[in-house]
Amino acid sequence: MDATTSDRDGPDICVIVPTIREYECLRAYVENAREHGFDLSRLHFVLVTEDFCDVAEMRAMLDELGVSGEVFDGTRREEWYEANDAAAYGHVVPAASHAETSFGLLYMWADESFDYGIFIDDDTLPHDDEDYFGRHMENLAFGGEVERVRSDENWVNVLYQNADEHGLYPRGYPYSAMDETVETDSVAVESGEVVASQGLWTNVPDLDAVRILMDGDLEGQAQTRTTADDFERDFVAGRGDYLTVCSMNLAFRREVIPAFYQLPMDDNEWDVGRFDDIWSGLFLKRACDVLGGRIYNGGPLCEHNKAPRSTFDDLANEVAGLELNEHVWEVIDEVGDDADSYAAVFAEMADALADGDFAEWNNGAFLNHCGEYMRDWLDCLDAVSRTPAVADD
Repeated sequence: MDATTSDRDGPDICVIVPTIREYECLRAYVENAREHGFDLSRLHFVLVTEDFCDVAEMRAMLDELGVSGEVFDGTRREEWYEANDAAAYGHVVPAASHAETSFGLLYMWADESFDYGIFIDDDTLPHDDEDYFGRHMENLAFGGEVERVRSDENWVNVLYQNADEHGLYPRGYPYSAMDETVETDSVAVESGEVVASQGLWTNVPDLDAVRILMDGDLEGQAQTRTTADDFERDFVAGRGDYLTVCSMNLAFRREVIPAFYQLPMDDNEWDVGRFDDIWSGLFLKRACDVLGGRIYNGGPLCEHNKAPRSTFDDLANEVAGLELNEHVWEVIDEVGDDADSYAAVFAEMADALADGDFAEWNNGAFLNHCGEYMRDWLDCLDAVSRTPAVADD
C-alpha cells in the first residue's frame, strides 16, 4: 500500500490547520478534493485554535462540510494532555503561536491510524486546476528521476528557478548563503524515499521582514509576487544541502514526526519568533540525509493570501533570531551520522543544542532552551504513544 491509496476503513491522513481567523479556507480545500475525486473519507481535519476564537462555528463548518474533524482550543488541548498522560509536557507547544502545529503532530502520534499528515495555513487556497491532496500523496509515493539542486553554499533557494528575474530568497534562507552558484542535474529516487512533500506558493512569497522591506513593502507582504510560471519543475535538494521548509503547504509521512518538532517560538524570554517551521525543516533535512529520506518540492502550489500587517512588527519578531539562523544548520550538521531512526537523529541534535556554548551569538542561550524542549518533545511522544487517544465527545 502506498501513499496514493488506503485500505483503512477510517481516515489515514491528518490535516492540521493552525487558525485564529480564516478557518473557512477549508471549504476550498474540501471542494478541491470533491472536484478532483479525492477520497474525503481518508481525511481527518484538526483545527488548532484558541479559547478566544469561535470554536462552535469551526465545528459547525466541519459538520456542514460532512468531513471528519476536531477543533482544539487551549482548554481542549489541556484536556487532551491530561487524557493522554502528557500533562507534564503541555509546555512543548506554545499557545497563540504558529508553532501550535506541533500539537497536531502529537495528536497524530497518539493515533496509529494516521500514516500521513498535511499542514495547511489558513491564509492559503488550493489551485483549482490541480488535485491538491492527490498531488501531495503522489509526491510521497514518488519513484523515478527528478531534478536535484545543489549549491556551493550548501543551501538551496526553493525559488531558484526564476531567481534571475525576481531575485527573491525565502524566509529563513541565511544571508551568508546568498549569491550562491547553483548546480542542477537529475537523480534517481526510489519509491519510499520521499518522506515530505513541500508545496510552494503563488501570489505573496514567503519572505522575512528584512527582505520584504528591501522589496519596498511596509504591509508585511511583498511588492514582487510569484506565479505558477516561477515553478516549472519539481526538485529535491542534494544530500548535505539545506533548504527552507515552510509549513503552510506540506505533507509528510508519520515516521518523521520525532524529527519535525516546531520549536517554542514567540513566548520566550529572548523574544525569538518566526523560525519554528524553518528550524524544524533543518532538523528534518539533516535526518533525511542521515537516513536516506528526501524532501520533494514543487507542486501542488497554493495561493498565499497573506493579510496586510506592519512589516516592522514582523521584523521585531524576527530580529532576535536572525543571527542564530545563520548558524543553527552548522551546529546540527555535525551530529547524528550513526543514528538509525528519526528520533535518534533528533536526540543527537537536541543534545548538541542543549549542551552547546553559543555565547558568541546574540541570544545564543535560546538554542540551549530549544535543545531542552527538543528533549522534552521526544519524552512527550513516548508518553502519548503509550496512551490510547481519546475520541472526541
